[in-house]
Amino acid sequence: MLQLYIGNKNYSSWSMRPWVALRQFGIPFEEVMLRFDSFDTGSAFKQSLATVTPAGTVPVLVDDGLAIWDTLAIAEYVAERFPQHALWPRDGHARARARSLCAEMHAGFRALRSHCGMNIEAHLPEVGARVMAEQPAVRADLARLTQAWEDALAHSGGPFLFGNYSWADAFFAPVVARVRTYGLPLAGPAAAWADHLWASAGVQAWVAGALAERDFLPFEEPYRTAR
Repeated sequence: MLQLYIGNKNYSSWSMRPWVALRQFGIPFEEVMLRFDSFDTGSAFKQSLATVTPAGTVPVLVDDGLAIWDTLAIAEYVAERFPQHALWPRDGHARARARSLCAEMHAGFRALRSHCGMNIEAHLPEVGARVMAEQPAVRADLARLTQAWEDALAHSGGPFLFGNYSWADAFFAPVVARVRTYGLPLAGPAAAWADHLWASAGVQAWVAGALAERDFLPFEEPYRTAR
């Protein structure tokens, strides 16, 4: 069986991506959660992870001793390993667009990620309002995300970005989590898609796990001192 090494569900946006996709498609896997105690070299998290991957980051997918540790690499490996599930769109043009969006998410939107850290348990609209007022780069990131989602939906007709659920939806699931935590403004087709994705089985299972953790990590939450 596949093993998926992840960090805290409440905070680990990259871990969320492959986890929700595997769960949504019904691909069996064993979850191995490595708690974020810190990201220092000597931390328990880093020491445990060093036995699995030299990269020192989660997620890591392990299949019969083979470790795959980059999220894009995991996406491609799982799509090849389980072709019957069509994790990428079957249409070639749609598949190319989906891969482009995933790569853009993988490399970009740094302002949004920096100022609106992943935190599913929290409700922080006042932080989101301040960030939107003070950080033009975050506003630009959100505008680009909205454009990208609405362009994809206009081509596919929805309800997911490329019609059926795909890696593209999984890659943006943590962004939807941030939108909800910080009360970031979405409207129209983008908002409808975000609500549909949030209600999907994989995302709801992840959210339930995140809420059950009740593990406050101060170094992950510079904007508050307690849950």
